Amino acid sequence: MTAPRLFARGSRRERLRIADVLRRESVGGALLVGAAALALVWANSPWAQAYTDLAALRVGPASLHLDLTLATWAADGLLAIFFFVAGLELKREFVAGDLRDPTRAALPVAAAVGGMIVPALLYTAINAGTDGLSGWAIPTATDIAFALSVLAIIGTSLPDALRTFLLTLAVVDDLLAITIIACFYTDDLAVVPLLLALVPLAAFTVLVQRRVRRWWLLLPLAALTWGLVHASGVHATVAGVLLGFAVPVIRRREGPGPGLAEHFEHRWRPLSAGVAVPVFAFFSAGVGVVGGGAAAALTSRVTLGIVAALVVGKTLGVLGATWLVQRFTRARLADELSWWDVLGLSLLAGIGFTVSLLIGELAFGTGTPQDDLVKIGVLAGSLVSALLATVVLRARSQVYRRMCAEERTDAAAGLDDQDDSTA
Repeated sequence: MTAPRLFARGSRRERLRIADVLRRESVGGALLVGAAALALVWANSPWAQAYTDLAALRVGPASLHLDLTLATWAADGLLAIFFFVAGLELKREFVAGDLRDPTRAALPVAAAVGGMIVPALLYTAINAGTDGLSGWAIPTATDIAFALSVLAIIGTSLPDALRTFLLTLAVVDDLLAITIIACFYTDDLAVVPLLLALVPLAAFTVLVQRRVRRWWLLLPLAALTWGLVHASGVHATVAGVLLGFAVPVIRRREGPGPGLAEHFEHRWRPLSAGVAVPVFAFFSAGVGVVGGGAAAALTSRVTLGIVAALVVGKTLGVLGATWLVQRFTRARLADELSWWDVLGLSLLAGIGFTVSLLIGELAFGTGTPQDDLVKIGVLAGSLVSALLATVVLRARSQVYRRMCAEERTDAAAGLDDQDDSTA
């Protein structure tokens, strides 16, 4: 029996879908980076207080306990859209995607688990015995939009299988991050609102299972589910995931045309990548690094732990888990790939931004001194990971570019020889 190949090409339908997702996420990643850069510049300008005042501006009905700051609306409200799309993506991968095959799912799942455990352990070791220990989960998440934007710029000649692996790893990574948020960062649980949230969630599920697409029915139910989950003390983004899981996924052989999950993903992914995540990045990335902020971060175990966990921990976790899969199974790397490719992707997985910043706010509280240290650590660790991944993957991209050129030359020479023999 032929040994399975790691990073083998997926089905044609899956490759086309992945390519479409990559294009959307790459644009969203560019907007995310731009929004974060704008916030960072503004927060270190003479007008820094205006940025702080804007983030602290409260809007919303106080009678419903929703008079939240703009920064909180971005983290709890807009990010629910991001996690709704993540829920759709997760369900599609495990129901109709290549991950429905356990042999194909083993590698990205193992890599995602390794990329969670090793950074968490490294951060914990650095912060053992300090009040920074509660941030152990900060470096466990990979920012898919940011990472794919870097990959789109530097890896134009890399095999499609590497891009598919990175996207799938990030999808599983999102599931792990959601689980961590729900289980470890819920302080005061109000059971009654949480149970009441099941009512609009159930109604939403019944409607989408019957293929109802009327927004004036679904949107109020989704908003009510979000509001009740928010009131329960569970982070409101979990509501987005549950709503995404409720949407049915149709395999292609089960019916013609796109299913409801594809329809919703097509409608909501641009809003998620183009608005929700960049706005959250704008309100979360603004941290003062002048006037002693950077100097304080250099001596902080929180900052140093995040940087080490993202750059070293993520790399060791993803690379090590991939090696263990091929070591203890019959799987082998695809013939055209090298372990240098896996190293580059492992470094790229160290780009943690959106979910890392969110977990930092949940762990230490918005506006606290530790929150600023988290932001500096996440920004610095993500930047170092991106630069190191650029060095490795740029070199590998040049190798694949030369290989393609040689193949085209050989093919042209073969055609010439064939024409000569025919003549």
